[in-house]
Amino acid sequence: MVPCYAFQKRVVVGLSGGVDSSVAAVLLLEQGYRIDGVFMKNWEGDDSDGHCPAERDFSDAGSVCSQLGIPLEAVNFSKEYSDRVFRHFLQEYRAGRTPNPDILCNKEIKFKIFLEYALQRGAELIATGHYARIGKRGGRFQLLKARDTNKDQSYFLYTLGQRQLARTLFPVGEMQKSEVRAVAARNRLVTHAKKDSTGICFIGERNFREFLARYLPARPGEMCTPEGESVGEHQGLMYYTLGQRQGLGIGGRPNARQGEPWYVVGKDIANNRLLVSQGLHPMLYSSTLEAGELHWVAGEAVRTPFRCRAKIRYRQPEQLCVIEKISGDYCRVRFDEPQQAVTPGQSVVFYDDEVCLGGGTIDRTNAPTADNFRESRR
Repeated sequence: MVPCYAFQKRVVVGLSGGVDSSVAAVLLLEQGYRIDGVFMKNWEGDDSDGHCPAERDFSDAGSVCSQLGIPLEAVNFSKEYSDRVFRHFLQEYRAGRTPNPDILCNKEIKFKIFLEYALQRGAELIATGHYARIGKRGGRFQLLKARDTNKDQSYFLYTLGQRQLARTLFPVGEMQKSEVRAVAARNRLVTHAKKDSTGICFIGERNFREFLARYLPARPGEMCTPEGESVGEHQGLMYYTLGQRQGLGIGGRPNARQGEPWYVVGKDIANNRLLVSQGLHPMLYSSTLEAGELHWVAGEAVRTPFRCRAKIRYRQPEQLCVIEKISGDYCRVRFDEPQQAVTPGQSVVFYDDEVCLGGGTIDRTNAPTADNFRESRR
């Protein structure tokens, strides 16, 4: 039984056509909110080849809204996405870095463009299917980890601030994924068994190299070890990321250690060389990093030195560290243990127990360069 409309607040739910946002709408209806659905189309690419199935997602979102008796509007933010997210994505790859467009999409599209769109149309709040929670302490909103730690998405949301959190609901953040699917099945939603989407929408299941080559010219070059031994040719530095061990095409070389994998350990941008090594090389490890474009959820930086935990990639377990220095929107972080494959362009995100404090974009690390490594061996 749906309770009476005690709140009567109007919430615009971002419906992606997936199970999480569908259940978010169900939960809000049960809580008595007035709901409108919005389907955001953020990519005007070659949808027709099945790599970014916007038509099917829109159809599923429409079916959910019909079942729940709520209106659905489709909006096209593809120009804003191209200008604010995709352009940056290409710039970072062109510079030899590895960006995270999902974080920028949340910052620039879902919690800026979409939020403004909803507020201008009379909504008081927006809601999404993200796995995160919102708390409040000392008069300030907090971004909290989801109850389902395996699905927690706070890493991708660290750029949210007080204004965004004050206007946002994360209905599934208190639930386990299994509970979300159970609610969808109980309500006979068409999305109840739909596979979770993975990867970046505009790339989808297609070959990453083929996609990137449409927008950036590849520059093949030498692939060599830190000691200077040539071991092959790379197809373009933009196609590789630090720590990568698949797709290098250099297995079975003479004098190679049998069964030991090769890793990308660095990029020599100036000379267009990809540095690789068999086994885990010292160049893969960093004990400190510097990050820019800092954002603090509370609106003000922590006082340094500040001891906390941090993640340098989404699926990494949190690591103990100290934020040693903050200067403007730049900081230096020292880890208790050296970290593997700290990648410029990715984000470092800080946590204090269940609270996501904020984060920034990794700019540089203290990992040894090839020159440093060769010098140390003399």
